[in-house]
Amino acid sequence: MSETTTQNPATQLPANARARLQGLRSSAHPTAVFTSDLSVNEFLLVRKAGFEPIGLCVGSSIYHVGIQYGSWSKNQELEVLSQAMYHARELAMSRMREEARGMGADGIVGVRLEIKHVEWDADILEFVAIGTGVVHNHDREGFRAHDGGPFTSDLSGQDFYTLLNSGYRPIELVMGSCVYHVAHRGMLKAWSQVGRNVELEQFTQAIYSARELAIERMQVEAQTAKAEGVIGTTIHEKSYRWESHVIEFFAIGTAVAPLHVEIDAKDIPAPTFVLSVND
Repeated sequence: MSETTTQNPATQLPANARARLQGLRSSAHPTAVFTSDLSVNEFLLVRKAGFEPIGLCVGSSIYHVGIQYGSWSKNQELEVLSQAMYHARELAMSRMREEARGMGADGIVGVRLEIKHVEWDADILEFVAIGTGVVHNHDREGFRAHDGGPFTSDLSGQDFYTLLNSGYRPIELVMGSCVYHVAHRGMLKAWSQVGRNVELEQFTQAIYSARELAIERMQVEAQTAKAEGVIGTTIHEKSYRWESHVIEFFAIGTAVAPLHVEIDAKDIPAPTFVLSVND
């Protein structure tokens, strides 16, 4: 699904972003402030895991999503739309990661990917990636991604701490996308099924195929990142003001690999029951 970005992400960062990165806390500026979107509990657990938050990392891409029509009566992937949705997210992620690289971070935790409609054009979407850049207190190289850059993860601070404490580390936020056209039923077929309990096999097959394509592409990204597996996988289904019967399946999760230190399964801490008191 990947499409080559013609520009270096570093050159795409605005001047304000580069200036902000220079003012963050680092070894060269120990008295400077850090910024973070971590909650209090997440912040403390990230610290306990041996990481220091440095600054908020943000990547953005305003993207015009093209139009591609499918056959009215055919189940099929809309490859132009699939590529657009994937590439726009990839641009936002690469710019967020470049900010992390610029601030000297070893990784990014709590990554969120958001998609927003802009007011001035219904066919334009804003893709935003945001997370907190962190640096490890000791083994900095041991936590980098497979390409030597910062790792990325959408795990919460609590899950991040538990993962490290169990002998695993995050490598990369991996994703897969598929925009699919679900075939319409013919008039005669629809009338023949009125009032009956019957599976709509054409619809079932379309949704099943689209979901599997998204998961498979996420899995390929994890293999490329040299991960052992993917945790925290979620699958989102949405139609972004497209025509009826067009839907996107988006799979995302954190690829992980074992740490250098071997931890016996019996030493992994048991999960703790937590009851939320929020409304």
